[in-house]
Amino acid sequence: MLYDIKPRVAPPLDDEFRPGVLFGQAFLADAEESGKAVPLVIGTEQADGTRYLFRTQVLPPGHPKAEANLKYAERAVRFLLWQRGGYKAYIGGPRSIGEFIQQAYTPNGLRAFDYDFWPQVYEKPFEVEITHPDKVPPPNEGAIPLGRHLEGHRIGFDLGASDRKVSAVVNGEAIFSEEVQWDPRNQKDPTYHYHEIMSGLHLAAARMPRVDAIGGSAAGIVINNRARIASLFRAVPKEIFDERVGGLYPRIAGEWGVPFEVINDGEVTALAGSMSLGVNAILGIALGSSEAGGYVNRDGNVTKWLDELAFAPIDYAPGAPADEWSGDLGCGAQYLSQQAVFRLAPAAGIAIDQSLSAADQLEFVHDLHSKGDARARLIFETIGVYLGYAVAHYRTYYDLSHVLILGRVTSGEAGSVIMKRCREVLETEFPEMAKAVSVNLPDEKSRRVGQSVAAASLPALS
Repeated sequence: MLYDIKPRVAPPLDDEFRPGVLFGQAFLADAEESGKAVPLVIGTEQADGTRYLFRTQVLPPGHPKAEANLKYAERAVRFLLWQRGGYKAYIGGPRSIGEFIQQAYTPNGLRAFDYDFWPQVYEKPFEVEITHPDKVPPPNEGAIPLGRHLEGHRIGFDLGASDRKVSAVVNGEAIFSEEVQWDPRNQKDPTYHYHEIMSGLHLAAARMPRVDAIGGSAAGIVINNRARIASLFRAVPKEIFDERVGGLYPRIAGEWGVPFEVINDGEVTALAGSMSLGVNAILGIALGSSEAGGYVNRDGNVTKWLDELAFAPIDYAPGAPADEWSGDLGCGAQYLSQQAVFRLAPAAGIAIDQSLSAADQLEFVHDLHSKGDARARLIFETIGVYLGYAVAHYRTYYDLSHVLILGRVTSGEAGSVIMKRCREVLETEFPEMAKAVSVNLPDEKSRRVGQSVAAASLPALS
């Protein structure tokens, strides 16, 4: 493989890890040194006309490493689609690259999963348009000024794949919070989800004299309060999904009759960080049952990006682990979630009882670590190295000054181990970035219930 670059800080349990950021740096350095770099403009367009552009360059024809153009472009396109979303991709550059991407996004192509996936989100057939860099339509970006509303009696909830959280919030202060394990991914009837969510809402409502607004965060893609694609509803049959799942949050909103907003859990992670730290240009990363991402821009607004970093590639090794859903290799969920803990456990020599729930399996590894088990520590050190290289990779695609790390994987002493190795990577491989980007881990209370509290601030009172 061209640009087979080993990291200077090696993950203790993964010798095969090949960070995408190192591939990209070496590739772009060669393109620049050639003196004949060719421009490449990648555009992604959502159904409402929102459009984002990413400008880069590739190696010139005839360059001894020019075959790497295809891998570089394909990985960038997939990252951008899962970061920003779109039913259409524009490839403004060499026709050979455009044709390769076009073929990849076909029913039998390399990205067949994505080709079938995006129409479910945007309700339009997916297409790739090949054009000249100067002919890619101009950006038409949008942002959503959600959140930061603290007045009144509010409920905030957070729906994860293994637990759900709810908070009662009065004038910006949480007076009650609860975290409950549940099993949404294996339930075929969305009545289960409805009753579980309503149970949490009623429990929080009982702590206040009234409810003025409800805000929520949920794993998956949520557009205009409608769940489009979500692992929480993975077992629900397609024939009832649109009506029973797509209409679930609007139904709950109607029954409560108060301002109601639900957005992706990663966006609330970023919003929580922006609110608690008093900063913008922040990426929130939640290491939970999967990896959730969210971004608040320099203006303090949530973008219209999807930020589904669980499916965005960060490891370019040919033998990188495959995502269980999309089948792609080297995607974030396999490195920055409890999936990484379970994947690394055998390499660390730890056997986990598979009859336990996912939450209990993770708790088992955390318990070993808290008791001084060196094998468990190696797991969290490895995840910390992954995180350091992932942050550097994400900065290629985000205007970043701050990163906030949350999620159940970071609970207890594991969080400090992860952060230590993350900072080691940044200081060793990317010293300038280490000075320009702060990576923060909030206190234990914020890690566990911070998202539901931030979610409560989403709706404005009418």
